Amino acid sequence: SERRAKMAAVGAVRSLRILRLLPQIASRRLKPCPRLQVDQTLHHHPSHLTSLQWRAFRASGVASGPVLQFKLSDIGEGIREVTVKEWYVKEGDKVSQFDSICEVQSDKASVTITSRYDGIIRKLYYDIDAIAFVGSPLVDIETDREQGKQLLPDGAPEEDVVKTPAVSHEHTHQEIKGHKTQATPAVRRLAMENNIKLSEVVGTGKDGRILKEDILNFLAKQTGAILPYDEVKQPAPPAAPATKKQPVPSPPPAVQRPVFTGKDRTEPLGGFQKAMVKTMTAALKIPHFGYCDEVDLTQLVRLRSELKGLAESRGVKLSYMPFFIKAASLGLLQFPILNASVDEGCQNITYKGSHNIGLAMDTAQGLLVPNVKGVQALSVFDIAVELNRLQALGSAGQLGTGDLTGGTFTLSNIGSIGGTYTKPVILPPEVALGALGKIQVLPRFDSRGEVVKAHIMSISWSADHRVIDGATMCRFSNLWRSYLENPASMVLDLK
Repeated sequence: SERRAKMAAVGAVRSLRILRLLPQIASRRLKPCPRLQVDQTLHHHPSHLTSLQWRAFRASGVASGPVLQFKLSDIGEGIREVTVKEWYVKEGDKVSQFDSICEVQSDKASVTITSRYDGIIRKLYYDIDAIAFVGSPLVDIETDREQGKQLLPDGAPEEDVVKTPAVSHEHTHQEIKGHKTQATPAVRRLAMENNIKLSEVVGTGKDGRILKEDILNFLAKQTGAILPYDEVKQPAPPAAPATKKQPVPSPPPAVQRPVFTGKDRTEPLGGFQKAMVKTMTAALKIPHFGYCDEVDLTQLVRLRSELKGLAESRGVKLSYMPFFIKAASLGLLQFPILNASVDEGCQNITYKGSHNIGLAMDTAQGLLVPNVKGVQALSVFDIAVELNRLQALGSAGQLGTGDLTGGTFTLSNIGSIGGTYTKPVILPPEVALGALGKIQVLPRFDSRGEVVKAHIMSISWSADHRVIDGATMCRFSNLWRSYLENPASMVLDLK
């Protein structure tokens, strides 16, 4: 028993010594990994135990993983910098693929950048109205481990994620300012499979949500497919005569009165104003040649009134502009030099193979010039459909770079606001454009010498006198005018 007591005492002493040495042993054997300790200032990479604890207490369902820098991709058209106009996320927000990150504005268009990753926003790099450069990071997104492994090259260490060039999402699109494009994943997938930008589709669902039918209808218009007869809007049959109720006049919209402060205000030019400065400065180098004439649209006014109801039954608003654009395209077939461009030194001229005719449009963002692609292969109705789309996007501020670039010839409908003759400025690198005055009802002499009522529109042309002479511009104008004064003659040259 005495021996057992001695052994117990020795064991107790040894146990106390071990307990005293435990902190030293732990500090020697559980030192942090030097590699992780170096990058600790950059990003936090929790251990397995910490990750489990973090998952248990985090509000989101995304497991802690690598943090990726989401960089601003090349938007194209030589754009190197943009202005951040609005953030749709904040630090700590959970995002999914195709969710809107922010809206940026270049000197050509406003673009909404969407996320490529599922994860949590960890950092925003820019404030509102700050300048962001192509290739610079916009946000840091913490992704889950499985997604991070798929995005990283094999064998790459997680701590080098931030230094690896991140790929920004190429499917950028434009949206109504302050609102996200609403569509289900199935609808988004259908749009992606058919290379359709959701920003160009007008949603008919609740709160502007884009439905599958909207994608199919948009695709049908783009491909020229004919929708089933039931889907075409038919004019409602005339209702039985009944007591007509006088419509209650809606109150006029409130006009915001300008506030006069009496103080000077200086602000920097940006966005589309900066683009106008650049374009018009380049236009000043072009020697402009001007030519004006007037067109009798009496027969065209009569023809449009006959076709207007038919076009509306198909859901399309028919204006005079499709006829003006188609007549210009028919004229460009005879005078291809007007559908050309010259290089900066005016040493070479390029004859364009497609008639991409632009329409100067007055929008809330300023003067924009979207264009109708391939007019030479479109009917008047096809052009009307495309103009309806461009005007809807322009009113909503959704015109993308694809709509605003690639023009080869331009018409300006300044007469829709007012005025008769003007001096339009060429849009480089184009070599000609026309400005349409307002349509006026004026007295004119007919072939019998009698005074008749005529619908007269003035037209003002400008051409680059370095490559286009006055006779060419005059002959083109005469041909364009003949198509509009006798619309039936257009049928002979339509393809």
